[in-house]
Amino acid sequence: MFSNPTAVTFIGYLIAMIGIGFFAYFYTRNYSDYILGGRSLGGIVTALSVGASDMSGWLLMGVPGSVYLFGISQSWIAIGLTIGAYLNWQLVAARLRVYTEKAHNSLTLPDYFTHRFEDKGNLLRIIAAIVILIFFTIYCASGVVAGARLFENTFHMDYETALIIGAAATILYVFIGGFLAVSWTDTIQASIMCIALVVTPIAVCMDAGGFFESIEQIRSINPKMLDIMEGQTAVGIISLLAWGLGYFGQPHILVRFMAAKSIAVIPNARRVGIIWMIFCLAGAIGVGFFGAAYFSLHPADAGLVQENNERVFIVLSSLLFNPWIAGLLMSAILAAVMSTLSCQLLVCSSTLTEDFYHTFVRPKASQRELVWFGRSMVLLISVLAIWLASDPESLVFSLVSYAWAGFGAAFGPVILLSLWWSRMTRNGALAGIVTGAATVLVWNHFAWFGLYEILPGFVFASIAIVVVSLLDKAPSKAVAERHESVLAEFRRLEAENPS
Repeated sequence: MFSNPTAVTFIGYLIAMIGIGFFAYFYTRNYSDYILGGRSLGGIVTALSVGASDMSGWLLMGVPGSVYLFGISQSWIAIGLTIGAYLNWQLVAARLRVYTEKAHNSLTLPDYFTHRFEDKGNLLRIIAAIVILIFFTIYCASGVVAGARLFENTFHMDYETALIIGAAATILYVFIGGFLAVSWTDTIQASIMCIALVVTPIAVCMDAGGFFESIEQIRSINPKMLDIMEGQTAVGIISLLAWGLGYFGQPHILVRFMAAKSIAVIPNARRVGIIWMIFCLAGAIGVGFFGAAYFSLHPADAGLVQENNERVFIVLSSLLFNPWIAGLLMSAILAAVMSTLSCQLLVCSSTLTEDFYHTFVRPKASQRELVWFGRSMVLLISVLAIWLASDPESLVFSLVSYAWAGFGAAFGPVILLSLWWSRMTRNGALAGIVTGAATVLVWNHFAWFGLYEILPGFVFASIAIVVVSLLDKAPSKAVAERHESVLAEFRRLEAENPS
């Protein structure tokens, strides 16, 4: 294995990530540091950690594979995601950063919901925490499978061994370094992903004779691959664009906004984050699109992706680059998997620690106790995820396809309206979470109109929040005053730090 440049690159990358975990350990002084980095992230780290936690292995495998088969008509989802991410930065990031600090220094989303609406019965906290734990445990298992498949295919090892090795490095640096380790490693991983996705399609175009020559080659294969409307319907396009709505409710993304040093870093973080996203998504589309031209010019190599079109990026990297460079580029896939898995592990850990243990079991627990309980929860969730992942064909993984929609519809409208509408009530928030999650589950089962379930889920949840809040008695004077004081503080800070 150590004579294989790809293996050496992979191992070096894993050692570096674990090293960052140990480095972050010395900056983790209390519980807030462990699960939210002490709200100390600068603009660049905030931007790239948001991107890396969002984009998993599908960016380097799923997107190129789909475009390779069907052409640029598959890029509608990238357009929807970019618009959604921009609106999330614009509408949520700064307000959530201010509000969570003012609302009793909330460290998790369930914690924020509880203090935002003064839910003394903690029902909002419990329901929100349960939704997070269910979906993210499945997400974590999915990430472990993706890592195992990468090691299995790259090093030709058996699945069980690949499962343990693939998960171990991520678990270790999350366990040791917590939020800071996750955020710092995300920054490096996001950089690797972006470089890989920019360099690879350029190399493919150069091999094919240039950009315009590549386009003509694709036109000769199938001119329909150049038509962005090919095979699409109005409902299909709306469904793909609707993926962008998911950003408003993803806990692992929203927590990055909460951890920013101040809203002063948000404008620059937004610009960096969106530019990074455009380059990555465009690069992923380019890998698949120009990959079609490459394999038509090199039919002897086409068999390498015939059985599995998602291997386009891996195969092109190995064919076009020096083995050492190829190893670094393929580490981008590992980076994508590890960055998302690490964020999900930490969100699950913080939810169990803050929203159950600290709230109901040990309200007076010391900072040291909470940190170590959080670390133990990382291990617990990891063991559960590995157990679920031991059967990669289990039906549990079909849930991952709409977990994004579940979070987006259950939490998205609640987050947006809680930040922008003072009349919203606790019962309205409960109605929104339940309605959004239930609509996604039901709509996905019946697949009405072929419409992606996040859109009806988001709409119905928003309606439920407004209707129930207006029928409910108005928020207490204390809640209303805090909302106004938060908005006043936000306006003051915004005036001091214009975009």
